[in-house]
Amino acid sequence: MGKPRLNLRLRADLLRKLEDATRRPGLTKNAVIEQALEEYFEPAIRYGLEERLLRRLDDFEVRQGEIERDVAMSLEALGQFILYWLTRTDPIPAGEREIAHALGQKRFDHFIAQVARKLIDGDGLAKKIIDADETSGRPL
Repeated sequence: MGKPRLNLRLRADLLRKLEDATRRPGLTKNAVIEQALEEYFEPAIRYGLEERLLRRLDDFEVRQGEIERDVAMSLEALGQFILYWLTRTDPIPAGEREIAHALGQKRFDHFIAQVARKLIDGDGLAKKIIDADETSGRPL
C-alpha cells in the first residue's frame, strides 16, 4: 500500500522556496516536507545539530581561555624582564654607544634565531611551563 495522500495550503513565499529547492535532481517536495515534519515531531533530530554546535563552541571557549592564559604569562614574563633590565643596566657612555648598538644588534639577531628554533622544534619555554603545571596538578 502506498503513502496516504495529503493536500495542504502554503503561503506563496514558502511554496516558492519549496519549488526552488526541489528543482535540483533527486530532491522532491514530498521528501522536503517529510523531513521537516520528522524534525518537528522528533526534537532529537533537530537538537542533534544544536548540541554538536554547542559542544564545538564550548571547545572554542576552552581554547580561548588557554590562549588568554598564555598571553598573560607572556606579558608578565616580558614585564618582569623589562623591569629587571631597566633597574640593573647602567647607562652607556656617549663614546661607546655605537659599539654597544652593534653588539646589541648581533645579540638580538642571535636571540631571534633561538626563538625561531624553539618555535619550530615545539620545545619552547611555554610548553615546559604548561607541562610542569599539568604534572603538578595545580592551576597556574
